[in-house]
Amino acid sequence: MKVVSIIGARPQFIKCTPTSRELRRVAWWEVLVHTGQHYDDRMSGVFFRELGIPEPDYHLGVCTS
Repeated sequence: MKVVSIIGARPQFIKCTPTSRELRRVAWWEVLVHTGQHYDDRMSGVFFRELGIPEPDYHLGVCTS
């Protein structure tokens, strides 16, 4: 099964972590889309690293400067 997870803000990163782990554990295909709402490393990148969220498959870059 394919699941698309769309994240963009801190609360979504936090909620995505256990969901993403479980989807991958049961071998479902997760497509991770980052809206780019928080493009600063302190508001986005740190969550990917510290929470172990996989790099997004797509980055929309909505708010890039």
